[in-house]
Amino acid sequence: MWPVVWTAMRTYAPYVTFPVALVVGAVGYHLEWFIRGTPTTKQEERGIHEMREERRLAELAGRDSTEVISLKERVEFTPRAVLERNRPAEKS
Repeated sequence: MWPVVWTAMRTYAPYVTFPVALVVGAVGYHLEWFIRGTPTTKQEERGIHEMREERRLAELAGRDSTEVISLKERVEFTPRAVLERNRPAEKS
């Protein structure tokens, strides 16, 4: 009897799992919407990418973009290597 049950479950699995997954997804979607609620402010309606871009633009607005650090002066330009063998010797 068990081989017949396992064969039937293997045969009809896609027809059973899709509706179950659909119901679980719909319940999860509506539960999350219920917990979060609707966005109330413009800040909440914007995406994370948009907020990040605005924050980066605000940081750049206060700086002079012509003043950059030379690559020779920048110590952390070369990545840290094992035993720091590839790092150039610092000049004293």
